[in-house]
Amino acid sequence: MISNRFRDSLLASTIAATAFFAAAPAWSQTAPAQEEAEPASEDAIVVTGSLIQNPNLVQSSPVAVIGAQEIELRQSNVAEELLRTLPGAVPSIGSAVNNGNGGASYVNLRGLGYNRNLVLLDGARVTPAGLVGAVDLNNIPLALIERVDILTGGASTTYGADAVAGVVNFITKKDFAGFEANVSNQISEQGDGNVFRVDLSTGANFDDGRGNATFSIGYQQSDPIYQGDRDYGFQSIDSYSGRPGGSGTTVPGRFSLPGVGTRQIDPATGALVPTYALFNFNPQNVYQTPFERFNIFGSAHYEVTDGIEVYTQGMYSKNTVRTIIASSGTFGNALEIPYSNPYLPAAARAQFCAANGLTTVQCDAAALATSPTDPNYRTFTSAVSRRFVEAGTRDSVYTTQLFQLRAGVRGSITDTLDFDLYGTYGESENIQRQSGNGLLSRLRLATLATNPNTCLSGGDCVPINLFGPAGSITQEQLDYLVGVTTSGSTNTALSAVRGVITGDFGVASPLASNPIGLAVGGEYRKYSASSISDLATQTPDEVLGNGAASPDTFGRYDVWEAFAEIIAPLVEDAPFAKSLTLELGGRISDYSTAGSKETWKAGGSWEPVLGVKVRGNYQVATRAPNINELFSPPVVGLDNLAQDPCAGAAPTTNANLRAVCIAQGAPANSIGAIQNPSAGQPNVTTGGNPNLDVEKAKTWTVGVVLQPEQVRGLSVTVDYYNIKVTDAITDPTIGDVLAACFDNLTAGSATSVACTQIRRNPLTGGLDGSSATTPGIPLGLSNLGRLSTDGIDLSINYKRDLGFAALALSFDGNWTNSSKFKATPNSINRECVGYYSVNCESIQPEFSWNQRTTLSFDDVDLSLLWRHIDGVKYEPLALEDDGGPDNGPLEQYRSIKAHDYFDLSARFNVSDEVSLTFTVLNLFNKKPPIVGNTIGTTSYNSGNTYPSTYDAIGRRFGAAAKFRF
Repeated sequence: MISNRFRDSLLASTIAATAFFAAAPAWSQTAPAQEEAEPASEDAIVVTGSLIQNPNLVQSSPVAVIGAQEIELRQSNVAEELLRTLPGAVPSIGSAVNNGNGGASYVNLRGLGYNRNLVLLDGARVTPAGLVGAVDLNNIPLALIERVDILTGGASTTYGADAVAGVVNFITKKDFAGFEANVSNQISEQGDGNVFRVDLSTGANFDDGRGNATFSIGYQQSDPIYQGDRDYGFQSIDSYSGRPGGSGTTVPGRFSLPGVGTRQIDPATGALVPTYALFNFNPQNVYQTPFERFNIFGSAHYEVTDGIEVYTQGMYSKNTVRTIIASSGTFGNALEIPYSNPYLPAAARAQFCAANGLTTVQCDAAALATSPTDPNYRTFTSAVSRRFVEAGTRDSVYTTQLFQLRAGVRGSITDTLDFDLYGTYGESENIQRQSGNGLLSRLRLATLATNPNTCLSGGDCVPINLFGPAGSITQEQLDYLVGVTTSGSTNTALSAVRGVITGDFGVASPLASNPIGLAVGGEYRKYSASSISDLATQTPDEVLGNGAASPDTFGRYDVWEAFAEIIAPLVEDAPFAKSLTLELGGRISDYSTAGSKETWKAGGSWEPVLGVKVRGNYQVATRAPNINELFSPPVVGLDNLAQDPCAGAAPTTNANLRAVCIAQGAPANSIGAIQNPSAGQPNVTTGGNPNLDVEKAKTWTVGVVLQPEQVRGLSVTVDYYNIKVTDAITDPTIGDVLAACFDNLTAGSATSVACTQIRRNPLTGGLDGSSATTPGIPLGLSNLGRLSTDGIDLSINYKRDLGFAALALSFDGNWTNSSKFKATPNSINRECVGYYSVNCESIQPEFSWNQRTTLSFDDVDLSLLWRHIDGVKYEPLALEDDGGPDNGPLEQYRSIKAHDYFDLSARFNVSDEVSLTFTVLNLFNKKPPIVGNTIGTTSYNSGNTYPSTYDAIGRRFGAAAKFRF
């Protein structure tokens, strides 16, 4: 947990360092590190990803660059919004994810998972947000970002583990001087979703430019946008029937009846009837999560003597994210109910008596027995599904505080050798507070009642009416049931020390003038993380509607590393070899959890003639298991599955299928009456594995860079990338587990481990219900997975003076050829490019691009951004899992056409001190594609669409003002 003492000391040290540098005496200046060089122009080809600082030695790895001007024109408020639309990236957890958002936002490069890319700030690691070890992009201070470099392919040799898919490096402004205020506001055409942001930055160079101190403070607040406020999101749609969908946990309530199945209470007659209306949860869910952020960022550097510079950087951020989901309830929990319950209608009582074998005389006597000591007192058990609509929504408030301090010294050892030594320490604390859920222990007490005023036990217990229509649960009953706030916290800490010597010894190839550049160094990192919850949150099923329990988790590991790189110009200014460069690197990492591992890279570039460069890079990378993967206890939670193979009449006509369903725990009298999982969410069992080893990856890129002299202002880069991960730390998809059992059923399937490892509800036979009795589908972690992806990135930039205006054209596109996932050797090798389903979580199109056209007049810039997302289809293998086309989603939901979005911006330079920017996002008010709510995973398939991929908000207007002094 972050202590107040640490927080106060960090802020004080950052401010004090800034003040000290502002008053220090004058010394000479030294050469800056590569990450801190003067920012290149936005149309320049920037190549980073090396430890070697010599700007004349161009590295071989391709890098995409997003400049400060692009950030300003887009009016992006958080880094996740910016990276989500990057061609080749796949939308991850962010502001459009409501159910599944833990209060943080992440980036997912190449669709390999947000745990397989590394996020840096000025080339240094940022304290992660949770047990997974990923960086929360909400903490990045966009106001001082000069540019964002996105490195393609593995970079473990340069930066260490986690950089399998690539690196996102946020570069802050250096030597910022003056005062700058930025104020912006956005609102949708429908008048909701307001986003307000203000940033104040100040900085000063002093002592003839030998030092600089910069300080920035920012605030941001955004309002929710409810799915019910859009006509396409108001009613949940069943992707398989096209009819109004929703959750089987509804109102009036549903009850399991032995030998009959699940029935719904009819409040008018008091009888249990076969049909029921699903609960429409859409109106209470949101397309945009409410968010509030307060952040402080400070940095300073000063040359204390010739060739020696000290520097520091401090960051504090407090983020509050609120997720809002539909009303809580009892989601199939087994409840013991007296036949004499005061709210149990006579007709339903008679049905429960008959189903449980009671005679009419016994039933009538039990109805009058109000004391457990009465010989006629009897109870029955039923799996109850009743939505507590009277309580409103379930709200989770995630408050994250992050502190990080970096301090170091850098300078010259000789005229050609420099050093950089720094240490960093940071902590992150995420506190979650939930309200509106209710507790199962209280619900059980409240149903075990024989009069409307008192329960059979529990002094302050208030009996609850589960058998009435909406509105029948009184405020007094609600106060007892849901008047409890639960909480938990996740705490992480990162300590790191890193030293690098870089430069050259004046040794050059006989055919080159530039010397061979080298870098050697070492690094030590220590991670620790814990997740601590209150007793209710730790107890399985205790917090109603909470999904998985959150048992306490603790873990830590450290790593010692040594690394080296060289960039060797082999030939320069020779025929057919304007330049020929070799790049080599290696790293040895010794993990306290996984032992010693090695990574290395080899690459180079060849420029046959001026303006044409061919480059390539090959890397062997690794990723060590994170704390969540190693130490998380097993828990039963929720996942996504619309069609249960045991549901409906199928088991009644297939003896092998019937035997399997019973072997998985379904009672024999439930066969033929098993329901699909409520809201398409079955129980799954997940957890960490302390025996996990590192992942191994082989990545390579090859490309060409064109800057023809004949076409001034034009630059083109084309790069092919190929990433393969073996021994991948993965869990199988639900489709994998079901296919291993239900494909090709035989008489022996009922005794096979592939089938019996799936465990069903002992009351209903379904895959949902109490976690105490229904483990559901096992999704265990192992090192048996394989991941692979490949594709091509294309970037084109062109500038030309038209006389009356300056024209700037830019194009960033991606073609993803393949993105495959195989969880185990026996699993299906799934292809997810261009497909969506419960197996392919977030949409990864085959083609995507961003194209910007800007006309710059004297004091006005007009700019149009065109974003293209290729068409996608329902995953063919998922259709097979559904049992073929006749059982799959409706035809109109099996494909999504290509989508094009246009954003128009106008920037007015009112004076040297004031500029105004106006932006219309989604200029033509393009509506999102509608595919229903049960075709994909809950986190990404929400509100009948995929709101992280497609704009579910509609046309929005933004205005921003910048003041500089």
